[in-house]
Amino acid sequence: MNQKPFIALDFPTWEQTKKFLEPFNEPINIKVGMELYLQNGPKILEQLIEKDYRIFLDLKLHDIPNTVYGAMKGLAQFDIELINVHAAGGKEMMEKALEGLSAGTPSSRNRPKLIGVTQLTSTSEEQMQSEQLIERSLNESVIHYAKLTKEAGLDGVVCSPLEAEAIREVCGDEFLKVTPGIRLAENQLQDQKRIATPAKAREIGSTHIVVGRSITKAENPVKAYQTVLNEWEGLK
Repeated sequence: MNQKPFIALDFPTWEQTKKFLEPFNEPINIKVGMELYLQNGPKILEQLIEKDYRIFLDLKLHDIPNTVYGAMKGLAQFDIELINVHAAGGKEMMEKALEGLSAGTPSSRNRPKLIGVTQLTSTSEEQMQSEQLIERSLNESVIHYAKLTKEAGLDGVVCSPLEAEAIREVCGDEFLKVTPGIRLAENQLQDQKRIATPAKAREIGSTHIVVGRSITKAENPVKAYQTVLNEWEGLK
């Protein structure tokens, strides 16, 4: 699994997605989230895989264990790099997700990496405590979910870059720390609260980054992507 940034394709249609991707001269890493997948169905994956894009399928599955097992077994037919579930679904659910993903992956391919979402980067500590009734610090909650995810046998977690180093300390270097909430310094915060620049994310322990509006809303997305890539790889 390569470590180039994933671009979040937060578009509603294949036409908009295709238009955005056309200027890129290489099969970049992309994230397909709920908006694009749910409005276009599995066909969107087939169209992107056909063009050799490496895909993080960001559906954040969270349901009873058997339902998640079946969903993962079905999604495993697609040649994707990465897929996720909510760690809040519990250890059994995550174990069944992994079991389903393994059962559905063709013998000719490696199983997609499976990661657990800890706390969304749009969640603040105050919100977590008042709305989820978790009477711990946000950092403690994230680390707890990371440990649970590792115990379930998953490959890593989705977390904010601000928690990546603490997770590395308890879960190890090989455990994936996939971090959204990445912004170039000149971009606005918008709805995400726990964020970092690509350079800072690299410095504090992210293994992979997901970048959306800093690239997709840029006047020149290809140039913005190259800036992100250079920062992430420590070239500037």
